[in-house]
Amino acid sequence: MAEVTVRKLNKMFDTTHVVKDVDLEIRDKEFVVFVGPSGCGKTTTLRMIAGLEAVTSGEILIDDTVVNEVPPMDRDIAMVFQNYALYPHMSVAGNMAFGLKMRKFAKDEIDKRIKRAAGILGIDELLHRKPRQLSGGQRQRVALGRAIVRDPKVFLFDEPLSNLDAKLRVQMRVELKKLHERLAVTSIYVTHDQVEAMTLGDRVVVMKDGWVQQVGEPLELYNTPANRFVAGFIGSPAMNFADVNVVDRGGTMWIENPGMNVRVPDHLQARMKPHAGKPATLGVRPEDLHIATDADPADLTFTGEIEVLEQLGSEILLDMRAGNSSVVASVEPTLRARVHDKIKLGMNPARMHFFDAATEAAI
Repeated sequence: MAEVTVRKLNKMFDTTHVVKDVDLEIRDKEFVVFVGPSGCGKTTTLRMIAGLEAVTSGEILIDDTVVNEVPPMDRDIAMVFQNYALYPHMSVAGNMAFGLKMRKFAKDEIDKRIKRAAGILGIDELLHRKPRQLSGGQRQRVALGRAIVRDPKVFLFDEPLSNLDAKLRVQMRVELKKLHERLAVTSIYVTHDQVEAMTLGDRVVVMKDGWVQQVGEPLELYNTPANRFVAGFIGSPAMNFADVNVVDRGGTMWIENPGMNVRVPDHLQARMKPHAGKPATLGVRPEDLHIATDADPADLTFTGEIEVLEQLGSEILLDMRAGNSSVVASVEPTLRARVHDKIKLGMNPARMHFFDAATEAAI
């Protein structure tokens, strides 16, 4: 059993406040992903959990034991770094065995653990090679193997796939997910890639400027973002945003700007009523837009002009201009259209989001 609890965690570098009042409970065997742009504090938080950075204030607990002053080697954790950190003069087996030798494990136990880890990762035939004889993906597996042989309470991953090419990253994401299902060890993973976060995490922690913006399961973040930042960061292509005014027309809420005149969906009418006469932000994902047909209510459509047309095979992305708003729509690949064509788009009313213009919080 390994639960990790973070209470009011803060980190200062001189006068720069990089991690701000982070509260989080990571359950036993859970895979939690920290995601956010560069400089948001996610790696610093991970390094404090690992013991590689001192805590300015707050507490870190592993299984109800405060570990703020416990050295990294005594926290029963294993960390996988972005740059693999393999010893170039040692073989694969030597790299995997090094930490166990430092802890005075018996040779038979070391050999047993290396054999088990190599079997899990499919690197049995690489044990006698040196790191320079391995591909990037193989080196990453060795780094994982070195962590697995430790049999730790907690795995910590610091952007372990960022040095791999795109195809290998997809493959290794699948391998990491399988590995977690097999080992069932509490894992904390840091990445700037929201696709990695969505595909790997049981829960995802979204950070910005040192603050935790939202914690939730991947689909929870996708379907009910807490604010505009989370809405724009989670999802690919990113959510469209349009500055609009909320207008009360005889008790019915509408939103309008120079390119749109749309009725607020029925399920959001009461929620939007207090915002009548105020500016707001409309959010709609590219996949929730479609080419309008006669079946679409006229008050849930708008017209845009195609500026860029991206044919991706499985879909077409239309980069459009609607009034003063830029909009991306994901449509069927059968569409026949050209740049500068004007096309009417319909919105999925169940998938529209609204955000307060001042606070950027979800309405």
